Amino acid sequence: MSVLLLRLAGPMQSWGGASRHMTRYTLSMPTKSGIVGLLAAALGRRRGDDLSDLAALRLGVRADQPGPLLVDYHTVSAASHAPGDPARQRMPTASGGSLKPADSTEVTRRYYIADAVFVAALEAQPDVAETLADALRRPRYPLYLGRRSCPPARPVLIGIERDTSLEAALEQASWQAGPAERARHKSDSHIELDVAVEDPAGTDAFPDQPLPSPPFSRRFAERLVRHATVRIRVPDAPAPGTRPAAPHDPMSLLEA
Repeated sequence: MSVLLLRLAGPMQSWGGASRHMTRYTLSMPTKSGIVGLLAAALGRRRGDDLSDLAALRLGVRADQPGPLLVDYHTVSAASHAPGDPARQRMPTASGGSLKPADSTEVTRRYYIADAVFVAALEAQPDVAETLADALRRPRYPLYLGRRSCPPARPVLIGIERDTSLEAALEQASWQAGPAERARHKSDSHIELDVAVEDPAGTDAFPDQPLPSPPFSRRFAERLVRHATVRIRVPDAPAPGTRPAAPHDPMSLLEA
């Protein structure tokens, strides 16, 4: 088998497991449904297309730089949907009715993970991994980290590890943390990182396994996950005031 390695890094990420209505939570790690959606966007698939081949891939996630939780406060009004028709300026309710116009502004809260970096690993046949890697290099639709307001800060694709297992790839992939996190560990030779690996013998259930669904009516099942830690070597710290950057990383020009 081959293992496709992805870097999920951005100013904000949000991976909702069971978000509904006015409060949209995020899990502490990327969800399988969110990663499947990212791959589907890269491939150019549309809402309602069959995603069973992507959902069948085995997933593991490593937290290279866990980020703090951020809560974004919003107010939502139905008036924006029909500014010229007061009769339609009413917020819908869970019972199927609508609020009175005077009550048609609601408070919503959106949860995000700020300044986090994850490594996602997907176990696939070699030809499938190559197809997905090509799509991530030239995605058909924009990629985002759980929500459209959360674009990735860097190219998502790290590469492909061939003839290896999911667990081995998560142990061997280089540390993807940013310069501030690296500076915190500059005196350490190794660091232990949390991983969540899809495993039928796992003890935790995530409600993020995509099921065949019509457009705008998504359905999910639970998948079992095993939690563990891996020990990663800390690379040599850069000199003060410098930041190592890949040649293809456009963000390095702005940060410099």
